[in-house]
Amino acid sequence: MLSLAPMEGLTGYVFRRVHAECFGALDRYYTPFLPPPRVGKTFGGKAFKELDPANNQGLTVIPQLMSKNADEFVGATQVLADMGYHEVNLNLGCPSGTVVGKGKGSGFLRDPGELELFLQDICSRSALGVSVKTRVGFESDAEYQDILDLYCRCPLAELIVHPRVRADFYKGTPRQELYGKTLERAPFPVAYNGDIFDVDDMDALVAAYPQTRHVMIGRGLLANPALARMAQGGPAMTLAELKHFHDELYRAYEAEMGGNAVFRMKEWWFYAKCAFADPLAVHRLVRKARKAAEYEAAAERVFNEEPLASVARFRG
Repeated sequence: MLSLAPMEGLTGYVFRRVHAECFGALDRYYTPFLPPPRVGKTFGGKAFKELDPANNQGLTVIPQLMSKNADEFVGATQVLADMGYHEVNLNLGCPSGTVVGKGKGSGFLRDPGELELFLQDICSRSALGVSVKTRVGFESDAEYQDILDLYCRCPLAELIVHPRVRADFYKGTPRQELYGKTLERAPFPVAYNGDIFDVDDMDALVAAYPQTRHVMIGRGLLANPALARMAQGGPAMTLAELKHFHDELYRAYEAEMGGNAVFRMKEWWFYAKCAFADPLAVHRLVRKARKAAEYEAAAERVFNEEPLASVARFRG
C-alpha cells in the first residue's frame, strides 16, 4: 500500500486531484494538518475546501488533525464522519517551532503521560478510527521505548512511523531499526515514512523489513511524480508527462488562487527541479519569476532546454 504524505502547502486537494489524474491514484492520501473546529462547529474556509468530498472524488483521503484539545478533536471526528470519512489521523510529527511551542505536533512527545491520557480519551470517544503519525522522540531516540509502550496500550487504527526525532527536523538518516521494532511489537497496523526517494530506497526497505505493508511517500513523489507507479512496476516518467502534469497543476492552481499560483508552483519546483539532470539550472530559471508571464516563460525554457535526470531523486 502506498500513500501520499501530508505536506503543508504542497499536497492539498488541488495537487492530489491533478496527480491522480496524470499518474494514477495512490491507495491513500493524507491531508496536510488541520485544526479542529470548536465544539459544535463545522470546518470552514480553506479547511472545508480541503475536506469537501466534491474535491476528493475517487480518492481515499484521511484527514489529519493537530490538536491537544480532546473535546474539539472528538467533535471534529463526528463532523468528519457525517461527511463520509472513515478514519482520522493525529499529527505527532510536525517539527515546526511555532507548533512545538504550543505543545502540539512532535512537541506533544515531550509529555508521554499527558499524551497517553489524550489518546485513550479520544480513541474511546471518537466517531472514527484514530491513526497516528509520529516521530520517535523529541531530543533523542532513547525516548521511543516509552513512547512506543504508550502507543501499544492505545487502540490505534494505525501507527505511521517517521523514524527521526524532532531535533533532526528532516536531516540525517532515518532510524529504520526503530520502525523494525515497531513492526515486532505493535498490536495494530504499522506504516513507514521517511526518505523513500526512489525505487531502490523502497526495495531496500522491504528487503530489510519484509513485514512492511504500507509506505508513505512525500518529498520523493514531489521530485518524481511517477515514483508510486514505478514502485509498483510501472514505467519511469517522461519529459512529456512531467510537462503535462506541470501544465495541469498550474492551471488548477490558477483557477483556485489566481496570481498566487506562481508562488505555489515555485514551492513545487523546490522538489521538482530534482527530476532534471541539472537542478541548479532549473532553479535559476524559475526563481526570479514573479508575474504569470515571467513564470510561464521560465517554465517553457525548462521543458525546452533541460533534460531529465537518469534517475529522478530528491537530493535535499
